[in-house]
Amino acid sequence: MAAPKMHADEVDTDVALVRRLLAGQFPHWADLPIDLVDSYGTDHDIYRLGDDLAARLPRIGWATRQAAKEAEWLPKLAPHLPLSIPKQVARGQPAEGYPFEWSVYEWLPGENANGTIGDPNQAAIDLAAFVSALRQVDATGAHPRSSGSRGAPLAELDKPVRRSIEELGDRIDGKAAVRSWEESLHAPEWDGAEVWVHGDLLPGNLLVVDGRLSGVIDFGCLNVGDPACDLQPAWNVFAGESRTRYRAELEVDDSSWLRGRGWALFQAVVALPYYWDTNPGMIRQASHALAQVLAGGD
Repeated sequence: MAAPKMHADEVDTDVALVRRLLAGQFPHWADLPIDLVDSYGTDHDIYRLGDDLAARLPRIGWATRQAAKEAEWLPKLAPHLPLSIPKQVARGQPAEGYPFEWSVYEWLPGENANGTIGDPNQAAIDLAAFVSALRQVDATGAHPRSSGSRGAPLAELDKPVRRSIEELGDRIDGKAAVRSWEESLHAPEWDGAEVWVHGDLLPGNLLVVDGRLSGVIDFGCLNVGDPACDLQPAWNVFAGESRTRYRAELEVDDSSWLRGRGWALFQAVVALPYYWDTNPGMIRQASHALAQVLAGGD
């Protein structure tokens, strides 16, 4: 059974559809076992194909650009990164009543990072090494960043943040959220070179094998911009000593730290009202991050 709908114009997928798509376009995979992957992701349904592959079907139109972006950039990024990232092996076309392009990837083993990390300090070191390596990859030819996308100046996010805080009402401490947001908003803007940012380093996009980080998935938010965007894990994944370690490994100055905290707050308060009734996993994650931010998680 497909996951419950989170978007007004979301399309339905199921195992039978995936099998028909495979039979019509990649018949050599059509007889593989197909299982829906349990996930609180928001824009794709993921189906495991046998032991070694996964099919990703966009649920919503705005997610359809991801396959092309990943096909273009992930092969260029992968050789430079210390953790595994997805490898696309096929792109499918709309068919069988399904309206979007879809894709097949090699299956990356591991569990998501919710409660599976053995040593948080080691995870902070490993993820910081990934982020640092990503920043150093040549960004020549990167597509222009759209307004408000990951890595943008925080000023471009001001309206949706304030609108979301107002919409949440007494479900959060709105005054504290506004105070924290304004501290981040008023931090000096990034004045260095724009670099690659993953943009969505939440626990659901981090893979863990035997307690240690092994991979990073879902590059739909990949952009070139302010590196502070990839400080979000400090409040989404780490706490206490491991948060301090993550900051130290990346040599983060005070202004960048404030902007990174703003990115964590932005992701949380925008997600909460949108997914409140449809995605309990995302609500748990966003609520945790917001609590860490408002607790003065520096």
